[in-house]
Amino acid sequence: MSEAALPDLFPGFETRHVETRSGSLFCRVGGRGLPLLLVHGYPQSHAMWHKVAPELAKRFTLVIPDLPGYGRSSIPALSDDHAAYSKRAAGNAMIDLMSALGHDRFALVGHDRGARVSYRMALDHPDRLTRVAVLDILPTFDYWRRMDRAFALKIYHWAFLAQPAPFPENMIAASADYYLDHTLASWTAAKDLSAFHPDALAHYHAFFSQADRIAATCEDYRAGATIDLDHDKADVEAGRKIDVPLLALWGGAGIAQSGETPLDVWRRWASDAQGTAIGGGHFMAEENPEELLQKLLPFLEKDA
Repeated sequence: MSEAALPDLFPGFETRHVETRSGSLFCRVGGRGLPLLLVHGYPQSHAMWHKVAPELAKRFTLVIPDLPGYGRSSIPALSDDHAAYSKRAAGNAMIDLMSALGHDRFALVGHDRGARVSYRMALDHPDRLTRVAVLDILPTFDYWRRMDRAFALKIYHWAFLAQPAPFPENMIAASADYYLDHTLASWTAAKDLSAFHPDALAHYHAFFSQADRIAATCEDYRAGATIDLDHDKADVEAGRKIDVPLLALWGGAGIAQSGETPLDVWRRWASDAQGTAIGGGHFMAEENPEELLQKLLPFLEKDA
């Protein structure tokens, strides 16, 4: 399906293309109130927020972008050091985006890869954030540290997508629709696609049908196995912590809940961390938007 024919999941929202250090970012902007940036994860796009955006827009001015290389945003060039796809580079692009839209300080909610960008922003740009929520992840450093047999089977894609190009790209492109649907379904509590609106799936399939965007998402994971891990290690070794108030939410049947309690981990990384599990799997904004809003709003509204 062409981009022009994709369903509009955010009626009443403005469409913007904003130039940043990582190229042009596509985003939707709408609502009223203090600014709130919502950052999606893999293998999705900004469309993943469509079930919670209407309620959040009653209280906040929402900025909902596609990450560099994803959806309809520009595709940074690949490189041997994977730096263009580091979470630091993506975070810098988000800072550029919010600055261009006139938001000096803002709240931030990220899911999956977007949550990795979010906690990196909290470490690199604490003066720009009022508070940050991370959905169904642990820090990259902790994921690699706990990669035993059981966890490796659960998140096999971390090692698969990080393999040298073009191996994972070619394997995925050979049956991209199957790979995408399997990935989405397997990370839900129900192990099917019932949580995903057909219009949202149309968005995900549209961008995942493009070979250069499949390559960009693989590069995202190569960065996660190299430069992102280096950045996390540097913070751990320096004793650096997140000082922005942090909320960690995870699916009861999600990815982050394996092993140690996620909140225990985040309390090692953040001086002011709270959090809890909610019902469902990894894709809580689509599997359980009502409970996600119940947990997010009290946290976000403390600054309203």
